[in-house]
Amino acid sequence: MSKIVVPLASGFEEIEAVSIIDVCRRAGIEVNVAGIETIDVVGANQIRIKCDCLFSDINFDNVDMIVLPGGWGGTNVLASNVFVQNKLKEFKKDNKYIGAICAAPFALHRAGVLNENYTCYPSVEDQIRQNGYTDNKKVVIDGKVLTSRGPATAICFSLEIVKLLEGKEMYETLKGGLLADFC
Repeated sequence: MSKIVVPLASGFEEIEAVSIIDVCRRAGIEVNVAGIETIDVVGANQIRIKCDCLFSDINFDNVDMIVLPGGWGGTNVLASNVFVQNKLKEFKKDNKYIGAICAAPFALHRAGVLNENYTCYPSVEDQIRQNGYTDNKKVVIDGKVLTSRGPATAICFSLEIVKLLEGKEMYETLKGGLLADFC
């Protein structure tokens, strides 16, 4: 069974976080929702999520992927948290999957793990770099780094995670069941 960690910090984008958690759990992926500062985290739209644990308590030995939801508030915490930044660097060094959606590719950029080709929420590229940025794809996969644009692309992003970790058959099954023919 694949295992991912979804770190949440105050101000995270709720649609993105819940889409990642939900779609991946439907695929049988073990999802650890990990709070950065606290177990109870409030998102950008004042929706409270109770995390499974703290990010600092995770044993990352058997984790296949770290997936960052966006939202500027949460992204700024992820981009400035030394432990998160170091884990992203370790995952890159160990050739493990890393994902980020919306504003969160900024946190990947800050860690120095964002590959050349990426996408993000419009205008966030101004904080990252223009080179390699595309705005005409819902999801960009460059090596083992996945990026996506924002709330409306969260299901497509999550399905791509499923395809990478659990295979095309599970991807197709979930895509059909979710009526996600727009992905």
